[in-house]
Amino acid sequence: MKARNVHQVWVVGAPDIQACACIQPLTDGNGHWLTSLFVDPTVRNQGLAGRLLSQMRLAVSGSIWLFCRPELADLYYHHGYQVTGNLPESLASKLQRYRREKDLIALVNLG
Repeated sequence: MKARNVHQVWVVGAPDIQACACIQPLTDGNGHWLTSLFVDPTVRNQGLAGRLLSQMRLAVSGSIWLFCRPELADLYYHHGYQVTGNLPESLASKLQRYRREKDLIALVNLG
């Protein structure tokens, strides 16, 4: 996981990071893109990813978009995300490029 200057970074855990996520605003003002979500394998299935998703949803206005492997979709469905084929252009081109190497689906939480 790599954080850049445009990312808002969300973290759970102290003193060690147990889970983290990066979200960035879309340049067209059409919401945010969840670029990554990671939970330490030793503490998975304890609700940490859900905590991050819930806190981000409360703090960020507008739609939140993400790409994930199909087997991870249930986590996001549980937190109000749904499959979408209607992406902002900046994300549609990224998804097309990423799908050349990975099986990904696009999800959105409309807020």
